[in-house]
Amino acid sequence: MTSKEIREKFLEFMEGKGHTIIPSASLIPDETDPTVLFTTAGMHPLVPYLMGEKHPGGNRVANVQKCVRTGDIDEVGDISHLTFFEMMGNWSFGDYFKKEAIEWSWEFLTDKKWLGLDKNLLAVSVFSGDENAPFDEEAFDIWKKLGVPEKRIAKLPKENNWWGPAGKTGPCGPDSEMFYWVGDPDKVPESFDDDNDLWIEIWNDVFMQYNKTNDGNYEPLAQKNVDTGLGLARAAMIMQSKDNIYETDLFAPIMEKISELANSDDIKSKRIIADHIKASVFMISDGVEPLNTGRGYVLRRLIRRAVRYGKLLGINKKIESIPSSIEGEEGKDSRRQHFNFFVSVIAELVIEIYKDIYPELEQNKEKIFEELRKEEEKFGKTLEKGLKEFEKGTDAFILFSTYGFPFELTKELAKEKGIEINEKEFDKEFKKHQELSKTASAGMFKGGLADSGEKTAKLHTATHLLHQALREVLGENVAQKGSNITAERLRFDFSHPEKMTDEQKRKVEDIVNEKIKENLPVICEEMTVEDAKTKGAIGIFDTKYGDKVKVYSIGDSAKGETLFSREICGGPHAKSTGELDHFRIKKEEASSAGVRRIKAVLE
Repeated sequence: MTSKEIREKFLEFMEGKGHTIIPSASLIPDETDPTVLFTTAGMHPLVPYLMGEKHPGGNRVANVQKCVRTGDIDEVGDISHLTFFEMMGNWSFGDYFKKEAIEWSWEFLTDKKWLGLDKNLLAVSVFSGDENAPFDEEAFDIWKKLGVPEKRIAKLPKENNWWGPAGKTGPCGPDSEMFYWVGDPDKVPESFDDDNDLWIEIWNDVFMQYNKTNDGNYEPLAQKNVDTGLGLARAAMIMQSKDNIYETDLFAPIMEKISELANSDDIKSKRIIADHIKASVFMISDGVEPLNTGRGYVLRRLIRRAVRYGKLLGINKKIESIPSSIEGEEGKDSRRQHFNFFVSVIAELVIEIYKDIYPELEQNKEKIFEELRKEEEKFGKTLEKGLKEFEKGTDAFILFSTYGFPFELTKELAKEKGIEINEKEFDKEFKKHQELSKTASAGMFKGGLADSGEKTAKLHTATHLLHQALREVLGENVAQKGSNITAERLRFDFSHPEKMTDEQKRKVEDIVNEKIKENLPVICEEMTVEDAKTKGAIGIFDTKYGDKVKVYSIGDSAKGETLFSREICGGPHAKSTGELDHFRIKKEEASSAGVRRIKAVLE
């Protein structure tokens, strides 16, 4: 069964169970969602609906979501871990719960009409319980009634079978995971052991029945939700009878080309290159550019890691042939330069595999090739500098930390010259470096809202007032460029060419505080993109959730009032501006060229 057929079967199955099929959201999360640096799961764009807001598609939705996770980057190259992957998922917003979710998962996995997996090769796990929540006896009993032997139903702790919340607070709950035996089918163990690597997790049903509060307590949710995720690559590995995900149709052409270009049989390096270039292609297509901070840093690291492993495999930087898909004369000369670099050659294959599913890849291919070419070329110069420093006898860790020279290459060169490298000393310094990096980036890598608590919701509402006040004082050239909101403060980036004067800042504060005193209602409406444009809403017009968007208005036009603000937005808000405290700008500063940043509080 091809990956395309698996996608289609999943969506057909869920549609038959009453789900509205929605498109994949971008890899770049909505600035206002409680989220991480990238969309790491299908639920991230849907948090507002898990918290009780109405989804345009109703109480049941399903999709195949593009995701990026870098937490397991050291595991990439084994049989099942990836940086970029597609997650098939279905959600219930206060509709069905454990019984339906579990029964449907089992049906899709085992019924011959769908995946038709051998029940004897499946096992599951449920939450064992702790001081915050009891043992999930309900899920356990449902699995037993479906015929799963008790020895194949593992009771595991929170670290294994609990999801959430997305931020410090919010919806969370126990989950039930499904595993498939990828070893010898004649040697499948009678009991399930989650430490056995031959049991591969393929599906996870999350039961969001609690809300974690600011004080760390777990309160039952009025609206109980279901959030599930079935990895497409892992499903393809099983359905195509492969030993690993890199042999599936999602990777096979890429792996073949890398092997053709390489002078080494190092399979893990080839897999890392395939994974990293695929992730980079999707990131660039969704608007990420290589930088030294934030999302751009992650992208830069992936591209350079791919180039590094290409170097270790002996892949020449200059590629003589151009992929057949661009052999046409039109534009050939202008594009030839991109394919002098091996990363772009692999990127062309990624686009070819996915272009029918994600047409934006084909639309953005010139941008993708250009960014990859520039970064590979730039890193090539970095490697040249590192080689010169190596010849001078520069310490291995200084080569890595100061010049960005990969340690693997240092070891390779040292071995060729008969020089011994003190790996223990390097590892010691590298661990120090990692701890410093984690500390420095802990806040930087959080986008939008830190959590979904009451204080954060109020500050989120204040950003709407601030945005409109800035437009009134500075002009309609002002547009939001980013935000980061915690329970303590808001940070708002906006387009403006010069520093604000003290008088301008005072006027903005006065406008915001006046609107707070007026106790204006905050009203959410769902409408088409065209209606939002017609009604003057500001924000990003896209089709992330289909053909409808959520628009938040401050003021009540139904009562004949002139609206103060109208924006396309998501995430939690206050119900009225009167809930907000006094607004004060603490700092106004430059963020980047043509972009200013305001830090403000409610006190």
